[in-house]
Amino acid sequence: MPSLLFCGPKMAACGIVISIWGVIMLAMLGIFFSAKSAVLIEDVPFTEEDIRDDKNPPQNIYSLYNQVGINCFIAAAIYVAVGAVSLCQVRLNKRQEYMMSDISEDEWKDALLSILEELKNEQFEKMLFKLKEIPTSHRNLKSKEEMTQKIVEVYGLKKSISVINDAMDYIPRRDPKIQDILRPFVDKLKNEPENGPKAVKRKNDSVEEEEMSPADPQKSCQPDKKIFICHLKTSEVCDIVGIIGKVVQKSALRTYRTRDDVEKFFFYLAIADETGSIKIMVYGKKRYKQINEGKSYLFTELKRDQISVKVISQSNVSETKTVIIPEEYEMEARKLIYPESPVYSITEVSSFADKTEVSVKGTVKKIHPIRQVTVQKEEKKVNVQDFQLEDETGSIRISMWRENTKQCKGLLVGDIIKITNVKINNYYDEISLNSTGFTQIHKVQSVGVQNVKIEIIGIAKATKKETHLDAEVNQLPHRLVVGSPLLAKAFGLNLGKPNLKESLLEKLPLFADAEIHGSKIKKITAVLRC
Repeated sequence: MPSLLFCGPKMAACGIVISIWGVIMLAMLGIFFSAKSAVLIEDVPFTEEDIRDDKNPPQNIYSLYNQVGINCFIAAAIYVAVGAVSLCQVRLNKRQEYMMSDISEDEWKDALLSILEELKNEQFEKMLFKLKEIPTSHRNLKSKEEMTQKIVEVYGLKKSISVINDAMDYIPRRDPKIQDILRPFVDKLKNEPENGPKAVKRKNDSVEEEEMSPADPQKSCQPDKKIFICHLKTSEVCDIVGIIGKVVQKSALRTYRTRDDVEKFFFYLAIADETGSIKIMVYGKKRYKQINEGKSYLFTELKRDQISVKVISQSNVSETKTVIIPEEYEMEARKLIYPESPVYSITEVSSFADKTEVSVKGTVKKIHPIRQVTVQKEEKKVNVQDFQLEDETGSIRISMWRENTKQCKGLLVGDIIKITNVKINNYYDEISLNSTGFTQIHKVQSVGVQNVKIEIIGIAKATKKETHLDAEVNQLPHRLVVGSPLLAKAFGLNLGKPNLKESLLEKLPLFADAEIHGSKIKKITAVLRC
């Protein structure tokens, strides 16, 4: 689209000044001519014939006065139009200067504060997790004004715009409330001359590239040559036959909205081959079900931009033979989607500031059942499960909130685990750890086979193949799984009856000696109640 700007700021300003002078001058002349001012008689274009032929003097002279007055008003109107055009040119010049000039730090701070105030607590925590350069000691700043100042102070003006843009994609927050505030600054950063073609691009645009046609030869990755992950990370290659790698980790399914306000889905994969590891973005809910952790796949027809490698609707994904990868690359890949905070001893954790994110390693000593807690800000009840972790320096309570309680399934007393990205909670000088949106439990060593006495107190599910039951093991509740034929034989039940669950419920509580491996009962023998 051609630009409407055709003159510089000085010429436009000169046009405005001349237009103002012309409008005032000509309007006054028009008024005086219309009033038949005798002073202006010399400027009235009359001839001797006009006076001689005037049958009703001085009507001919008055008519000429009026005609000149109208001409003055018309000229004044033309100057008004010239002034309006000049004013538009001034505004266009200012807009161009604004877009190309350095970004105002005060304006950006005001906008950043507005963005932070729009974020919910969980989203705010995710954003802080993404801002790796913010010192741990400053992550618990209570005032968002202070956090705004700290972000700009740590990253600088231009980089802070870029990292906040990345963080809004990571949360994700691409809704108009956030993007309308953020977009002008991203656009200005993009248009700065020194950035050239590699200027920052709106994340909203990058996500929506799934719907763009890959016809552009500069952007579309057409098959040309196969590359390894190490080459992909260090080169600018765009034409890719395919990446063959093992899916080490898969993120949760996430959503975003298009410009047409349509909700769509994407997720991240951490894949590795024999040369390295990389994180790729995958679009589509169907692919989330098709791609599984631990499997190896061939990814072709990929799209690459300045931000990431993407699997779009035109891409092909097919399972292939297992890729053997070095342990170092597998460990590296596990940190791509959910980067780990440093591992500390429990004693060290107890000395850190409130809200600090840490990772700990130890032995599970006690597991409490799931309870429900009312969260005031959300005005609803959520699930919480606590367990006690102990290392050689001390013991601490860890609370798993909401969906993270599912990670406790299969956890047994005696298991050695590493739990990452938990946040310190200092409540009336009692130190505990709370899960975050990035918390992961990694089982380092299972407790192995246990020969214990159990009391079966509940039946969650019972089929002819297997039964899920709740039992107390060492006076702690556990969800265990046992083969239904094995259970029926131990307690003299008829497996052929239509409702096995009802038969079991009628006999509760049941007592037994059991051999447990993880959460599965391998052997069970009924015993009399003590």
